[in-house]
Amino acid sequence: MPRMKPGQIDPAKLRIILYPDPRLRVRCRPVERFDELLAAVAARMIDLMHAAEGVGLAAPQVGLPWRLFVCQPDKERPPSVIVNPVLEHSAATIASPEGCLSIPEVTVEMIRAARCELTARDLNGREIRSSGDALAARVWQHETDHLNGRLIIDRMSETEKIANRKKLRELEQKFERAKKKRV
Repeated sequence: MPRMKPGQIDPAKLRIILYPDPRLRVRCRPVERFDELLAAVAARMIDLMHAAEGVGLAAPQVGLPWRLFVCQPDKERPPSVIVNPVLEHSAATIASPEGCLSIPEVTVEMIRAARCELTARDLNGREIRSSGDALAARVWQHETDHLNGRLIIDRMSETEKIANRKKLRELEQKFERAKKKRV
């Protein structure tokens, strides 16, 4: 689990952080404690994901270095809490545009495995297994990338870099201004 003490984390204060915040680049540590704090953080992440109209949100996107994400690729089903995920990818791939709640207004054409097998833990620490294709597989891969400190912009083509340069620069400048205000 993280090196933070439980009292240092107030789930109600969690917010989605934006690129280029360095917390998005941290390789997350496995969750070891399955307790009320984990449940409260996951519930807050689900609220934030819904408010932002997203289909997934990873712990580093709220500033926590935990191997945890929430997702709801199918709006007809309840959201899932995925702890310590391990993915097995199919050889078949599919390309599709992706966005990211931490990099608003930026879309990148991503080549992902068409199908995944997910092994993880639920909020109680019980093992869960699931197979996913289409949007579920894509969301699992995207959120797992976050847990490994990878962002969609790391895989941009040269054309996408040019197309998104202005928006990325704006996010970088906004981050620097906010950092100066905190000092």
